[in-house]
Amino acid sequence: MLPMPQNHFKAALAAKQAQIGLWVGLCNANAAEALATTGYDWLLLDGEHAPNDPASVLEQLRAVAPYPVHPVVRPVIGDVALIKQYLDVGAQTLLVPMVDTAEQAETMVKAMRYAPAGIRGMGAALARASRYNQVDDYLAHADAQMCLLVQAETTTAIANLEAIANTEGVDGVFFGPADLSASMGYPGQPGHPEVVKTMLDGIATVRKAGKAPGILMTDPVQAQRYLDAGALFVAVGVDMLVLVAAAQALAQRFKAPGTAAAAAKPGY
Repeated sequence: MLPMPQNHFKAALAAKQAQIGLWVGLCNANAAEALATTGYDWLLLDGEHAPNDPASVLEQLRAVAPYPVHPVVRPVIGDVALIKQYLDVGAQTLLVPMVDTAEQAETMVKAMRYAPAGIRGMGAALARASRYNQVDDYLAHADAQMCLLVQAETTTAIANLEAIANTEGVDGVFFGPADLSASMGYPGQPGHPEVVKTMLDGIATVRKAGKAPGILMTDPVQAQRYLDAGALFVAVGVDMLVLVAAAQALAQRFKAPGTAAAAAKPGY
């Protein structure tokens, strides 16, 4: 028999150790594996705004498994049946979008736990989660390794933040700057002073509840600001943006005015 896979990311958050992550939306196992070698603590496999599904996520989970990085999976919605599928393919940490109330958070907690504590379906013996029934007593140990992160992205969620953060079984609350700024009436302005203040206050609220706050922030100065404020899981980049920026910089280096590449005529 095999030992139960341990969720070191969950343990690090519980120990108040900051975890630095990268958003992964390329939906490709090779890309995920390459990024798994680059030194991040966690990778977010996105199924909300990237065209991932349980099958494509399964391939990426397999690809990153040999490396010291933790995969966090974001489903398109907090659906009980969909959560069951992601857990069965081997995800141990989910980031659930658009959780506005403590009642929604409680349902997500139940979706990630087996009865009698929850409502997760009993099918993991057929799946990668239990290593195809080779993990010793998987059903007895699985719940303790599941990590639930919920997203507070609306003014409704902010109004209910204290109750959401204090929901038993919620490990962390993630602030989505883009959606939250739009909900607050400042679309496209995640750096608006009122949005920043709301997220900084939110981080304090989540920490007061003994839970882990998180955020995606690609501006390194602002990312450090949120880390300094107490955020514990912070994504500091997005794979597609990193790829495009690097490719663009390389092209511009050789095609800038005055370079040989810029002066060369097509065909020569």
